[in-house]
Amino acid sequence: MSLLVLPILIPLLAAVVAFLCGRRRRWQTHVSIGASLLQLGFSGMLLARVRQGGVLAEQMGAWPAPFGITLVADHLSAVMLVVAAVIGLAANIYALADIDRRYQALGFHPFFQTLMAAISGAFLTGDLFNLYVWFEVMLMASFGLLVMGGEPRQLDGGVKYVTLNLIATLMFITGLGLLYALTGTLNLADLHAKVPLSAAPGLMTAVAMLFVMAFGLKAGAFPLFFWLPASYHTPPTAIAAVFSGLLTKVGVYALLRVFSLVFIHDVDTTHALILLMACLTMVTGVLGAAAQSAIRRILAFHIVSQVGYMILGLGLFTPLALAGTVFYLVHHIIVKANLFLISGLVKRIDGHDDLQKLGGLYQRSGLVAVLFLIPAFSLAGFPPLSGFWAKFVLIQASLEIGAYGAAAVALVVGLLTLYSMTKIWVAAFWRPLPAGTAATADQTDGALPLPMLAPVAVLAAVTLALGLGAQPLLDTALAAAEELLDPRFYVQAVLGGGP
Repeated sequence: MSLLVLPILIPLLAAVVAFLCGRRRRWQTHVSIGASLLQLGFSGMLLARVRQGGVLAEQMGAWPAPFGITLVADHLSAVMLVVAAVIGLAANIYALADIDRRYQALGFHPFFQTLMAAISGAFLTGDLFNLYVWFEVMLMASFGLLVMGGEPRQLDGGVKYVTLNLIATLMFITGLGLLYALTGTLNLADLHAKVPLSAAPGLMTAVAMLFVMAFGLKAGAFPLFFWLPASYHTPPTAIAAVFSGLLTKVGVYALLRVFSLVFIHDVDTTHALILLMACLTMVTGVLGAAAQSAIRRILAFHIVSQVGYMILGLGLFTPLALAGTVFYLVHHIIVKANLFLISGLVKRIDGHDDLQKLGGLYQRSGLVAVLFLIPAFSLAGFPPLSGFWAKFVLIQASLEIGAYGAAAVALVVGLLTLYSMTKIWVAAFWRPLPAGTAATADQTDGALPLPMLAPVAVLAAVTLALGLGAQPLLDTALAAAEELLDPRFYVQAVLGGGP
């Protein structure tokens, strides 16, 4: 069986088996964690294969491209698969102590594995129609996880989430129809050749704008991000961590793929708009975070802000900028998921995450305090952590082409991010517990379950490793950027022929 199929097939099969296990919760757990381990292993093998041999492509059902279903793995998609598998495994282990029997009985593991399959499918698909299919599978699975439990705040967040994402779906499918009418294909490699030859370049640019809006909404970019902070703070921590780390990044990935491979006929218009969106996304997200007083709400708004950094590289559209985007994607997925997991530890210790009522966590839980500082400082861009290198590369890329405004925005937003992280540190960890308040759950490090602490510690170690040993990831990011700017080998792998 092709290595390209396994990262999708394994979680799909695990979802089916977990569903068939019914109320045998222990069996469901074993199946789900086993599938996450296998997905990580095969994703790592796929990345190694791509690093060694270049772009890999497979035609499903022996139907030749561009007519059949194509799976493609290059440096970008392979790296995203590995990072997604890491977060999936971490969240699955964390769920051992975070997801109670009620959630398991409602189908947490089948929904979770279906979501992981959809994310893998979106990273590997070689045509836009199947990207749409995987987006819809992801939407259904994430909505099921979001409203699981049926609490009013979950239902409220779920309605906002699904409504705005259905609007994105409508724009996406409309764009697909127009694009197919103009070119006669939806295969990404085939579109690379046919879009520049369109007899209606103005109409093609308008179609590109539809994709900008659709993927921008999926990514949580300005002005389409309002669903994100309204929904991501409502589910259990393990679910919120996967959402924060992966869901919006699929939208960013789609923007990177489509606007480096397909819509490059009018870069002055499309990518200039993306650059403006990036700057506005950074600013609005960080200002929204500064106005919040609950840890998970602050972190949710910072997802928006950090998405701005990711699409900044696409807007600049240089090799160094795209490498910075890939580096930032990997860094942010790990750091943001870990911060959400830590917010769950804070809630386990104190019973809530309201900064106005928190305090003294450093004295009661020094380990959690240290584990918080690592991803928090990385998110703010402290050297030598991974966030510093990611921001450094993007700002350097901005300065190289004279985008001084974008560089200034990135620097100011970084300082405001530091303010938000410092606010959490001072309010929750450093200051004493406010007078007149008391912890509703008086736990310490020793009382925290190992399945909750272990993933947090491992992800913190990964963050340190990516910062202290940034060169291997930077090399991979540069290779991904080269493939995005020069997709000859991608097209050759899918359609055949010489480069």
